[in-house]
Amino acid sequence: MNNEIRLFSPATVANVACGFDVLGYCLDAIGDEMVVRKTAEKGIRITKIEGYDLPYEAEKNVAGVSALAMYEALQPDCGFEIEIYKNIKPGSGIGSSSASAAGSVYGMNELLGKPLDKTKLTYYAMKGEALASQCEHADNLAPAIFGGFTLVKSACPLHVLELPTPPDIFATLIHPQIEIKTSESRAILPKQIPLQHAITQWANVGSLVHALHTNNYDLLKEALIDVVIEPHRKQLIPHFDAVKLAANNAGALGCAISGSGPSIFALSKSEATAKAVESAMQEVYSKTDIEFETYVSKINTQGIKTL
Repeated sequence: MNNEIRLFSPATVANVACGFDVLGYCLDAIGDEMVVRKTAEKGIRITKIEGYDLPYEAEKNVAGVSALAMYEALQPDCGFEIEIYKNIKPGSGIGSSSASAAGSVYGMNELLGKPLDKTKLTYYAMKGEALASQCEHADNLAPAIFGGFTLVKSACPLHVLELPTPPDIFATLIHPQIEIKTSESRAILPKQIPLQHAITQWANVGSLVHALHTNNYDLLKEALIDVVIEPHRKQLIPHFDAVKLAANNAGALGCAISGSGPSIFALSKSEATAKAVESAMQEVYSKTDIEFETYVSKINTQGIKTL
């Protein structure tokens, strides 16, 4: 059995407009690479980090925290070293912390002969994700580990539903180079919402799930609307309304905040439309002094994978 594994841990989009803390999908165009290595010396050590300045102490790094949780549960007769090649900027809103948390447990599981299923891996990865956001949630982790679109039916006990991916769907993302901490973007959310907003939101979630199952792009367009979270969080993202208008005018099925922001995603039917949406988004930010990056990606139905 191999003593070392190199893996690709993908970026993800959480919430997917109406599905706050429960819906997510997996991206193909961007992700971290990690190396996990078995060692004779017991324990978890992070030995290399490239890309961004992150802590090497395992208990202060999301990859280390998730690895420690799994390690303490399984008590393997070995240790592990972790190398992180970080391509997803922390605080970008496309699952940077979840990519790290998922990567360490996935790599360890592979090297131990796959004793854990995807649900258990998600469970331990949630321990690391909680370090970044101050609460355990799996809306980024589930699509990273399962691939495609996922719905977290319950976080405790953890129950993840895998949803179908319509064949022609593509994602466009714009990432303004500002940082929004997940903990801060959660703090501005109201503790109570009007009943009518709740009714609209859960109708949209149900419609979105049905649209994915039936490849109904028209229904998907009607469902990609968030009346609960977006009105509060969009104030943290400069020019959000202008980007959303431009994306929709360029043919997007819908446009919303990716995770807690500042990234903004759009879903489109066809790669050509997704690229037109990318150009429209770029045009908005090119008139500002804010640096940005954009991506067009198919939906990654495999999720995290060995390289």
